[in-house]
Amino acid sequence: MKYVVIFLVSFCAVFTGFSQTGKVFDNLTIKSAILKMDRNYAVYLPPDYETSQREYPVLYLLHGLGDNHTGWIQFGEVQRLADAAIKDGSATPMVIVMPDANTKRIGYFNAVNGDWNYENFFFEEFIPQIEKTYRIKSEKRFRAISGLSMGGGGSFMYALHRPDLFSSACPLSAYIGPSSVDEAKESLTKLFNEPTLDESKLQTYCEHHNVLSLIENTSAEKLKSVKWFIDCGDDDFLYEGNSLVHIALRKKEIPHEFRIRNGAHTWTYWREALPVVLEFISNTFHQH
Repeated sequence: MKYVVIFLVSFCAVFTGFSQTGKVFDNLTIKSAILKMDRNYAVYLPPDYETSQREYPVLYLLHGLGDNHTGWIQFGEVQRLADAAIKDGSATPMVIVMPDANTKRIGYFNAVNGDWNYENFFFEEFIPQIEKTYRIKSEKRFRAISGLSMGGGGSFMYALHRPDLFSSACPLSAYIGPSSVDEAKESLTKLFNEPTLDESKLQTYCEHHNVLSLIENTSAEKLKSVKWFIDCGDDDFLYEGNSLVHIALRKKEIPHEFRIRNGAHTWTYWREALPVVLEFISNTFHQH
């Protein structure tokens, strides 16, 4: 009898250990009529997802230039960090969805010429399909967005374009968008693989894809409807742009958190940022 008790205690300990681990699936696809192709994505499911019937809040976590939907898994260690944050209570259990913006054409936005409409795909196909596939709460209050570098720019733009959809946005080391037509032309052709540009539309594109411009032209009421957390290293080459965003929000009296920590444009920096992001967005999911 003594050995049976020891076995049961050991088994329960092992089972509990397993139950505290979330699961990551990084080879998933969604069919897109808008983009006329299948798109990859990855998902993190919290430890109790398979043993409960509840619906979960969701974080859309965007990768940077040169990575894909597996970047946050491989280099950002999202499973380990999310598991630890959920276990210690600093983060609520949530589904984390990581789309791929690096197949064929690069970036999270619609092309200037209208021949590659990734942002339309994200809002019209991707989010609805994710919410059908997983047990996710579909209200604004339980939806957050974050990302690094190019994905930080994506999280800024998505929350500014659609503040009705996100309760919080956490751009990390974000590219804040082109400040001029010339900069837009260079970045779109060299970095984001746009083959041709309709230059007559570039000015409008710049205004719609620059964070400072969007802050200036968005009502304070809409800006305040999103909880903002902005983080950029003091040695990051994007430090100036993020600082200007902080100043613009201060001038417009928009509440936000702004963090400058020691570090550069590196995965070490972003791994350290992720637990803080998870805690911040969890606080917006909760009722106070």
